[in-house]
Amino acid sequence: MSPARQLVEIGGRRLSVSNLDKVLFPEVGFTKAQVIDYYVRIAPVLLPHLAGRPVTFTRWPDGVEGQAFFEKNSARHAPDWVRRVRLPSPGSSRGRETLDMVLLAEVPDLAWAANLAALEVHVPQWRVDDAGEPQLPDLLVLDLDPGPETGIAECCEVAERLGVRLEADGLDPVVKTSGSKGMQVYAPIEPPADREHPSRYAKELAQELSAETPEHVVWRMEKALRPGKVLIDWSQNNPAKTTVAPYSLRARAGATVSTPIGWDEVDAVRDGSLDPAALRFTTDQVLARVEEYGDLFDVAGARRAPLPPA
Repeated sequence: MSPARQLVEIGGRRLSVSNLDKVLFPEVGFTKAQVIDYYVRIAPVLLPHLAGRPVTFTRWPDGVEGQAFFEKNSARHAPDWVRRVRLPSPGSSRGRETLDMVLLAEVPDLAWAANLAALEVHVPQWRVDDAGEPQLPDLLVLDLDPGPETGIAECCEVAERLGVRLEADGLDPVVKTSGSKGMQVYAPIEPPADREHPSRYAKELAQELSAETPEHVVWRMEKALRPGKVLIDWSQNNPAKTTVAPYSLRARAGATVSTPIGWDEVDAVRDGSLDPAALRFTTDQVLARVEEYGDLFDVAGARRAPLPPA
């Protein structure tokens, strides 16, 4: 075995890992070994949010300053003990084209993915059942993407408005940072009658907020419309799309994390008592927050309600 490769035992599984000293985040000197260590340590709160959800990776084999690629058809790399699921490829004709995807269910699964330099983990808003069949969505997501001249403070303003609307419709929203520029508001939902219902509902919400404050909010994605405004990206509810999982690393210079936050933190940014920069979290900060607060993104314990007609 190459000196750069070694066998380790994690969670009762033997895993071959390599190049542990390779620096994947040069700005902060964060190595592959530290990426694996983070995913192993965050597993108790991360894995419930991945359960049953086919994973899309973003892989950065040469670190965040190198070339990256998305990978859905990832099962060919996986050890025998990682669960696989075969799904129709988005846009395929009559289901003839398929993807062999993986489900990350155990700590060794996360370590295996991290060893591939799969820095980011993205999942859909739906799960598969025990037979591997896709189910109807059980999450709603509204992705807040700040345009030029806006940032996390403006996202907090929009997030608060969305939270009020969702609660008025009987939902129990939670919020997280994207780990990059923006934020995401989620709500657990009862599976709708059809899988396009969340997209229609989210689009209506985005349009309503944009109509109320067109100087601050936009629902259409054209870049020319976005300076000084926050885009409410409702389209992430499309069953073919994914969003970054809570507690996932982001491939950003500082090795930041998509981090669940409390609504009190959103309010504190809005009233000026908390610097928006405080909502940018590193792996050590996230692990400390979980130890202190538990999982602030506990959708399993949140109230689940049907979506209003849309």
